[in-house]
Amino acid sequence: MKKLRIFPLILAICLVLAMGAPAAFALEEPNIGAEAAVLVDVSSDSVIYSRAMDEKRAPASLTKIMTALLALEAVEKGEATLDEMIVAQDNCRQGLDEDSSTAGIVPGMSLSLNELLYCTLLSSANEACNIIAARLDGSIEAFVEHMNTRAQELGCTNTHFVNTNGLPADDHYSTAYDLYLITKEAIKHPLFLEICDTKSYQSVIPEINNGKPMENSNALINPNSPYNLNNYVYEYASGVKTGYTRAAGYCLISTAQKDGMHLVAVVLGCDGWLNAQIEEYKNFEDSIALYNWAFDNFEYQTVISASEPLGKTAPIENAAGKGVAILKPEKNIELLLPKDLTPDDVKVVPSLNSETLEAPIPVGTILGKAKVYIDGTEYGTINLVTSEDVELAGGIVFMQKLKAFFSQTWLIVLLSIVIIVGGSFLALYLHYRHLKQEHIRKRRLMEQRRAEEERKKWEEEHGVAEPDISYEDDLYSGIDFSDISKDDIGSSSEYEEELMQEYEEEQDFRSYDGDGNDSLSDFDWDDIVK
Repeated sequence: MKKLRIFPLILAICLVLAMGAPAAFALEEPNIGAEAAVLVDVSSDSVIYSRAMDEKRAPASLTKIMTALLALEAVEKGEATLDEMIVAQDNCRQGLDEDSSTAGIVPGMSLSLNELLYCTLLSSANEACNIIAARLDGSIEAFVEHMNTRAQELGCTNTHFVNTNGLPADDHYSTAYDLYLITKEAIKHPLFLEICDTKSYQSVIPEINNGKPMENSNALINPNSPYNLNNYVYEYASGVKTGYTRAAGYCLISTAQKDGMHLVAVVLGCDGWLNAQIEEYKNFEDSIALYNWAFDNFEYQTVISASEPLGKTAPIENAAGKGVAILKPEKNIELLLPKDLTPDDVKVVPSLNSETLEAPIPVGTILGKAKVYIDGTEYGTINLVTSEDVELAGGIVFMQKLKAFFSQTWLIVLLSIVIIVGGSFLALYLHYRHLKQEHIRKRRLMEQRRAEEERKKWEEEHGVAEPDISYEDDLYSGIDFSDISKDDIGSSSEYEEELMQEYEEEQDFRSYDGDGNDSLSDFDWDDIVK
């Protein structure tokens, strides 16, 4: 028995899965006969079953999904309108033979783009695709190039179109997985789903389909489908498109929703009446088998809750409180798991993005990651975030506020002005003091010169040398310091005060008399000589 490739279906953006990794689970595979198939969860693009999903095969009328997608995108861009009338060009039936599916449109017929889309998706009209192509890109060939460009943009790596409708042609191919990618984009458009879910449509143009209603060929949703001989109606199904050529076999792309699961199934190369002469149509049976298998064996389970911390903490420098941050998953993680597998089988291994973290850190900050393992197999990685704000310690907060206060522009300007003014004042004061000292020095020199001149004048007048009265001679002459004891002069401070008083009296004696004259000039030197 083949081991299936099973992938977690993730609703949380933060869980990134490694597509293509083998699963650790071995379930009974669904019993289908399709040569190629894929079953995908739309919510996460996760493949839960595949068979030759990357094998290049003829896509038959499944090609028309791309044609309809480009038409709907043109309407959304304002390049076309649904109610505009389009005239079928001369080569609209290019490549058709008498067995090709058609809505009976002929050159020169005028019908709306909306009518052409119903003809394309319900009646599978090949000529309707060519008319849409010529309207949107000017020619069938240019439109086909547009189809290939868009396929590459959608991530299709094994798809190449050579016509608009899927008629057999060399080098016209796709794969089950690429067709899923195109369909996933198409079902985003409400009108596409509306048309694909329509069971029967009556055209307003009598010539279309010979005046008969166009029946949806998808037997999963339409009990009146020409293929619904064995009651293939599936209550959970909707859309999308059937296809058949002898090279492609019977094909079907469909969707189904149940219990919160939204799946897309693509089956290619199935048997039916025209290629196997059997009354069953295996494209419908295989699709139902895939859906039942998934709904019976899988369910969504919350394996990790964002409201529950993982028990992992991160040390935070300069943080208040305990100095750690409690980590939790960024979001709830729901996986589509086999029903017999429980969340207890899920192992989470956390790690930090950095060993050095500093406060403050706001709630919800990503600080680490956690690897998710199921039964020993790694399935992806989730982000770990802080469960609450991590505040700075009080002292650091104060220093930061202080720094912020002194970093304010107005305060910096004010302090600069104060420093400039204060510095200028200090410079002026120092300059003034220097000038004052210089003035005093010059005044003393002038006094000395005047005293010298007076001395010389007196000597000339009296014919004798003027007595030399100096500060030291006048203050200390006749004093025998050896006879003076400490008790006689008191303390050193008292002695100093005495000396200072005598010095000041001497200075007063030698100072100006107030009228600008030297006091010594009025001194009676004759008395001293006598």
